This record gives sequence, structure tokens and C-alpha cells, in this order.
Amino acid sequence: MEIVVRAVVVFVFLWLITRITGRSSLGELSSFQLILYTAMGDLVQQAVTQQDYSLTAGVLVIGVFTLLTLLLSWINVRFPKLRGVVHGKPVLVVRDGEPLLDVLRRERMSLDDLMATARQQGIRRFSEVDVAVLETDGRVSFLRAG
Repeated sequence: MEIVVRAVVVFVFLWLITRITGRSSLGELSSFQLILYTAMGDLVQQAVTQQDYSLTAGVLVIGVFTLLTLLLSWINVRFPKLRGVVHGKPVLVVRDGEPLLDVLRRERMSLDDLMATARQQGIRRFSEVDVAVLETDGRVSFLRAG
């Protein structure tokens, strides 16, 4: 039973970390973040199983993480008012061709990163954009001015 409690605590901790790091961080990982998240995998295993390398412990931890992931998905669908907390909400970052600098700052996304993302979608200037939305998965959707 202790392994289940440890798995729940670590799952909640990892969920909080991904919510705190922000969407723009999750959209594209830097080399350092990739190394950090990879190392976290090993640390999570050690924290949850306490060096219990048995097949039972591994199956139990994966099962608990899977059930908690399904629970979050169910909450997201069943309780729309909690969707913003569980999954996040899309955020408008450009309106009428003008980047919303205060929103970008709050989301920890630089103007350079936003422009790089726009260029990847064939947009040369923000004036070509009616609105841009930072989606919950970290991607940016650009809707061109008509």
C-alpha cells in the first residue's frame, strides 16, 4: 500500500511541476530541460519504489500513474469548471496584429520565441495576424487577418 501512496504523491508533484513550468516551456524543451526531465524519471522511480525492483512494484506504479491520468481526463470532461485547473485554458497572445506583452510575460514566453513560432508557420510580421492563441499544449495557433 505504501508504494501506491508514494506513486500518488509523486504523480501529483509531477503534475504540479508541469503546470508551474508553463505552456511555452512544454511546447519546446531546451536541452537542459530535456536532461532534467530525463533525470527526473530515474529520481521518480527511486522515490516511488524505494529500490524495490520487483515486477509487482513496477506494474503497481505504472497502474497508479495510468489510473490517475485517466482520472484527470475524466475530471476534464465531466467537470468543465475544473478544466482550467486540470488542463489549462488557451490564452490570447496577439490581438489585431499586436503582441500582448503582459500576457507573454505572465506565460514566460519571449517575443522572440513567439516570432520564431510565427515564422515557422510562414508569418513574417505580426501585422499579418488577427489573433494568436497559446494553446494548452504549448503550441501557438495563428489566425491570419482576413
